[in-house]
Amino acid sequence: MRRLHTHDDTAAALEHAGVAVFARSDATTADDHAFALALLDRRPDILVDDGSSVTRLAHAERPVAFETLRGATEETTSGLRPLRVMEREGALRIPVLAVNDARCKTLFDNRHGTGQSTLLTMLDLLATPLDRAHVVIAGFGPVGRGVAQHARALGARVSVAEVDPVRALEAVFAGYDVAPLEDAARTADLLVSATGIAHTIDVEHLLALPEGAAVAVSGGVAQEIAIDEAVEAGAVRESIGHALERFVLPTGRSIVVLDDGGCINCTAGEGNPIEIMDLSFGVQAAAIDLLAREAESLAPAVHLLPPEVDDRVARAKLAALGLSIDRASPAQRDFLGSWTSTGRRAAPLRDGARS
Repeated sequence: MRRLHTHDDTAAALEHAGVAVFARSDATTADDHAFALALLDRRPDILVDDGSSVTRLAHAERPVAFETLRGATEETTSGLRPLRVMEREGALRIPVLAVNDARCKTLFDNRHGTGQSTLLTMLDLLATPLDRAHVVIAGFGPVGRGVAQHARALGARVSVAEVDPVRALEAVFAGYDVAPLEDAARTADLLVSATGIAHTIDVEHLLALPEGAAVAVSGGVAQEIAIDEAVEAGAVRESIGHALERFVLPTGRSIVVLDDGGCINCTAGEGNPIEIMDLSFGVQAAAIDLLAREAESLAPAVHLLPPEVDDRVARAKLAALGLSIDRASPAQRDFLGSWTSTGRRAAPLRDGARS
């Protein structure tokens, strides 16, 4: 899987400002592991994590870090998944705030940000229009919805594959075709995984693709496309351009894999627009503030952020955009806070009805 890279000029600017930086653009996977351990050896109070890699590393290799570590925040769906497993198994040692699950993060960053940046990156790499193309999306969570929405807006016919029956039904009611992934893949021009789960696109799905189809990952984790297994099964790889590889399959057909199955919008694109990312960063800042003040009162578990955090971040964003909205009236608040009110006015008594 293609790795994310550090911008050395950005790292240098942070160091110049007095920030300790554990990263460089030419770092290997082993270097990154050593950098993460070095960060933990500085005994941080709060971790701001993405993918929960450093949080899990602390549990696995630096338990001494918990002498000072008060909590962590987690940015991603794929990062929260293992942390919730750790919580269920009693292995999680600190409170973690689920930044990803805040409305101001998921509704905008995951759906609109990643949906847009994924499609634009793929179109840039493939240099082909989407009108009348068949786009198949594995997963109809927030990211999958965003990719589907933007693909349809650009003229594509969109099919969705899901294992969750409720999300599959949601896709049907949103107007998308729904089918098993292997069936949908047979006529796909572009196959996109949006699950954040390894082996979403397995060898049988790759073998089902027609000649010339392209495959990519939106967001994602290592081996979301089973590239290693495809090579073991006899696929032959050939670079055909920046972030593009042709895979000649054992069937004789060839497909195009984008950016080694990496997180395409980040590894080959420029990520999500800052106009959306500042919402996520606003939620992160609020989560850090909450941990700094209240970490000791929180159990070692994954916690949702209070609704007022979302409201505060959203109001700040609206103000920055020069927009204003209504506030609930006293009568509306009274209605919302009552279990006896129906909102109806009492009917007047008719003549003769009075005693």
